[in-house]
Formats: sequence, C-alpha cells, structure tokens
Amino acid sequence: MSKPELIVALGERRYAVERPWPQTPEGRALKGITDVAVDSRGQVLVYQRIDSLVEATIDAVAVFDAAGQWVGSWGRDEVVDAHSLSVAPDGRILLIDRDAHQVLIFDADFRPLGSLGERHGPNRPFNHPTDVAVAPSGDIYVADGYGAAHVHRFDAAGRLLQTWGRPGRGPGEFTTPHGIAVLPDGRVLVGDRENDRVQVFTPEGAFLDAWGDFFHPMDIHVDATGLVHVTDQIPRLSLLAPDGTLLGRCRPVLNGAHGMSSDKAGNLYLAEQNPNRVTRLRRLG
Repeated sequence: MSKPELIVALGERRYAVERPWPQTPEGRALKGITDVAVDSRGQVLVYQRIDSLVEATIDAVAVFDAAGQWVGSWGRDEVVDAHSLSVAPDGRILLIDRDAHQVLIFDADFRPLGSLGERHGPNRPFNHPTDVAVAPSGDIYVADGYGAAHVHRFDAAGRLLQTWGRPGRGPGEFTTPHGIAVLPDGRVLVGDRENDRVQVFTPEGAFLDAWGDFFHPMDIHVDATGLVHVTDQIPRLSLLAPDGTLLGRCRPVLNGAHGMSSDKAGNLYLAEQNPNRVTRLRRLG
C-alpha cells in the first residue's frame, strides 16, 4: 500500500504536506519545537525549548539542509527559554529568549554578536518577549507579549527608539502580542492573539488597520513575494495580500503552528508544538 498523500491549497498555490520533516539521525530527536526559520544559506533552523530548571540542557537550534539532512546544532549555553527566531535581511539570526527577557543576535555562522535587553532583567525593557522581526531599513521590532503588551522598536545598532502599546482591545492596544512581521514597505504587522486580530502600524507605530477573522493568531510570516501568512489555532493557515485581502486558507496541521517560515523555492515550514514536529508544505505550483 502506497503512502497516503495530502494536498492543500492557498488560493492558486498548491502544496504537498510532508511530515514528519526532517528525518533526524538516531539520538538527535527534536524536542520542544517552538519555531522554524530558513537562514541565508537556505538551511532550516529548528528552535527547541526545554525547562532548563529541571531538564538537561540541549542545543537550542538544530540545523538541517534543504533536503532535510542533519547539519549540526548550537545554542546550548546561550538560550534559557526558546520561543521564536528570525533571520534578518543581512543574514543575522535573532533568537527570542523569553524567560531571560532578551533578544540574542548571531551572525550567519552562528557566532554571537550581541543582545537586546538586560539578561534576567524583566522590564528592561522586555518582560517575557514573544517575537522579533527586522525591517528592510534595519530597524528591529520586538513583540513583548507575555508579561507586557508592547512593541519595541530599535535601530540597526540596537538603540531603543520607541515603545508603543498597552493592554486592551482598542486600536493600538494588545492582549498578548504574539507574532510580528514587517512588510516590504515597512508596515509592521502584529498578531494580537487573544484579541483575534492582526494589527497594522506604520514603521513609527501609528495605527493603520486591523485584520480580523482569526482565532488566536500565532505567527505571521511575509514571504519573498510580499504575501502574508498567518497561522492560528482553529487550526489553519491563511494567505493574505499586503492590504489584508484574504487569498486562501487551508488546514495543514493538527493544532495550529506556533511558528513558520519559507524558502526561496516557495516551500513552507510549520513548527508544531503539539504534536512536537515540523511539517513542510512542498510547493507544487
């Protein structure tokens, strides 16, 4: 009997569902998967979370090539509590270390460059941050959603420029800002999870719009063509135009992807916490 095949569509785009992906070598099982990103070399980075107070430490980032073959791992001594990661346009890799209240920054060879926020210093300025994105301008935006209701904007050198947001349901207010992304024109998209919406802001934080019809949006990803992907807890994956127009939807995972990314070939990668795995959507057309 042949292996079952699952095909999903996002508008005119069609994908083959591949899971579990990748095939890990013996003794290298992935643990506590929380996010996934594709780096400047086309390698797939899988971010892993453990409770460092009660579990033996592991390398926080597992690295695979485009074919899903194991390359290596890193981050054992740097990360306390993995939550999300992002690859900047210049190839830098930014890791959210949620319970250490920091953003950790590495170069494309995984060497540390610096950090944002005071380590183990809540409210300086982060209080359990959730996500990070880098704009084409080089500005860095951090969603600060578990102990706060803020978005912080830094310049490319890491200087804090501004902070906006407060708890609530109105424009510019948040109840768990969980995912963040930046469009090619600089607009900032914030997944306002418990308010079931994506809010849209100017680069300087002025409210522009709110996109609804989501249930607990988890992550936002802008692909190389400028289209927007939103994962939520229905669970489903939505594809939107840059103006928020819905282009398509599908159900490729069981419980909603906590994080996602894409590669230059148009394949999508979804990080599922429960069950603990990565699903790849291989682009068919």
